[in-house]
Amino acid sequence: MRILFSRTLLLLFLVTALLLPAGIASAQNLPDTTRLLRFPTTNDREIVFCYAGELYAVGKDGGVARRLTSGPGYSSFPHFSPDGTQLAFTSQYDGNTEVYVMPGEGGVPKRLTTSATLGRDDISDRMGPNNIVMTWENTKPLIVLRSRMKSFNDFIGQLFTVAMDAELPQQLPVPRGGFVSFSPDDSKMAFNRVFREFRTWKHYRGGMADDVWIYDFKTGATENLTNNPAQDICPMWGPDNHIYFISDRDGRMNLF
Repeated sequence: MRILFSRTLLLLFLVTALLLPAGIASAQNLPDTTRLLRFPTTNDREIVFCYAGELYAVGKDGGVARRLTSGPGYSSFPHFSPDGTQLAFTSQYDGNTEVYVMPGEGGVPKRLTTSATLGRDDISDRMGPNNIVMTWENTKPLIVLRSRMKSFNDFIGQLFTVAMDAELPQQLPVPRGGFVSFSPDDSKMAFNRVFREFRTWKHYRGGMADDVWIYDFKTGATENLTNNPAQDICPMWGPDNHIYFISDRDGRMNLF
């Protein structure tokens, strides 16, 4: 079963506060070197986040963060497995931006993907880096990633799954994709077709404004769930069988 959904909704808002021992602190009490804490994930015991290109873990009740990664390149996009025992992430240990996995408490990373060097492989690419870990499937130990391995320099990526035995990634049956979340039984997925979250397009309305789509693996049917001119992103499929997402349809990003 996927990690309890309620903490997913709250995590983006609580992660900074949880890193402080007292739980609540003013901005002036933060260390001068602390800047942006990004991409939080949790397994009910710890929160893992990215800071200055490395991954750190801290207890969900706060405390001193410990460093999980070390090496050349940038490590980001961590995601705990549904049982909380494994941590998948994107890193550049070997030069390319690839998918790795390690024990949830930390350890030696194992490389799962091997991609050709792309012209858009850099972590700061304006349409996002290559081989971004997006999530895990719920009922199978499969990591879901967004990759350009079939599109070379195109900013449009596709969704793939890769197993922890590092077999060749398998493309999901949609032509392109971004954020994605699976139903509890993995029979359906909610996804965005476009991924442009590294762009600063505020209040954008146009052909690349995203909707939340549903793909049914049993029937092959695809449905536009939101069908709104605003930006509807980051679908999260809860155990209550409701799909939550972020939208700027009211002028600023909020949960719907």
